[in-house]
Amino acid sequence: MTVDPQALRDFATAIYGKLGMPPDDAQLAADTLVQADLWGHQSHGIMRLSWYAARLESGVARAVAAPEFIVDAGAVAVIDGHDGMGQVVTAFGARDAIRRAKAHGIGAVAIRNSNHFGTAMYFTLMAPPQGCIMFLSTNASPAMAPWGGREKRVGNNPWSWAAPAGRHSPMVLDLANTAVARGKIYLARQRREPIPLGWALDAEGTPTSDPAAAISGLIAPMGAHKGYAISVMMDVLSGVLSGSSFGPQVHGPYEPKKRSGAGHFLIALNISAFGPTDAFASQMEAMIAGLKGAPLAPGVDEIFYPGEIEARNDIGNRATGLDLPADTLADLRALGERLGVPTAFDR
Repeated sequence: MTVDPQALRDFATAIYGKLGMPPDDAQLAADTLVQADLWGHQSHGIMRLSWYAARLESGVARAVAAPEFIVDAGAVAVIDGHDGMGQVVTAFGARDAIRRAKAHGIGAVAIRNSNHFGTAMYFTLMAPPQGCIMFLSTNASPAMAPWGGREKRVGNNPWSWAAPAGRHSPMVLDLANTAVARGKIYLARQRREPIPLGWALDAEGTPTSDPAAAISGLIAPMGAHKGYAISVMMDVLSGVLSGSSFGPQVHGPYEPKKRSGAGHFLIALNISAFGPTDAFASQMEAMIAGLKGAPLAPGVDEIFYPGEIEARNDIGNRATGLDLPADTLADLRALGERLGVPTAFDR
């Protein structure tokens, strides 16, 4: 079924409002989900609404966020999210990092006691329109074993960079350190599709194509030992440095009654503090031209720079609507019926 993005956004906003979120926060949290779908990342899209709703209902995520500055020292800040919704707390931190970068050339903000925030690039993309580059890392609940181990101890701990790119859409990177984001395995289960071998292992440590077995087993790290090591370092920034939970102490959106303890870390760089912004823009355009002008490998029609595919998907999906799995739509209808919110997207 093809769904109008705005109708979906209104529905999610109403769900969050029913669960006690203030209107602006509800709109933000809803937009993060629908925007992920528009980019083509359904693994982090509206499929997750019922998961976040369950966490709000149980009280482990607070509907009214109250982020508090623990450290406020020029270019550096530490924020306690007090278990507020990760989307709201992280947006607060991103805006603050940009503000500090404008004042000092660089802004570094650590966040403790937050929650899962969805798609990292939603927040790093706040920086390019402000003439900044932004980095964001977060920790997550255990998904993979330490390299050489066979028990979950390390999250996929994703990270993102975004930078303005002159006349082009921003260049943006958003990736997890596992072979695949865990949400893509949940999406495969929703679609009742197998997953490729190499994505995950079952509980016995055997490679599996069954998404259910993968969810109860282990997700493989990207790049073998390299993905494991990068993920650990992201936890140093996001969990240890911020004073938040880390490693197996972190709980994800899939666990409706466990406090998250997620931590995040942001860096914003004011481009004008490093040199003329016009020169940066022209150099970014030259870099992109160089990438896209490389000779094509057999069977390849075009080279994309990081973030270009998502920008194109956004334009296309806004025009045609979102094609969502039947199981996702059924889940949304059940959630709407339970909370008394009409499923306007069905009209």
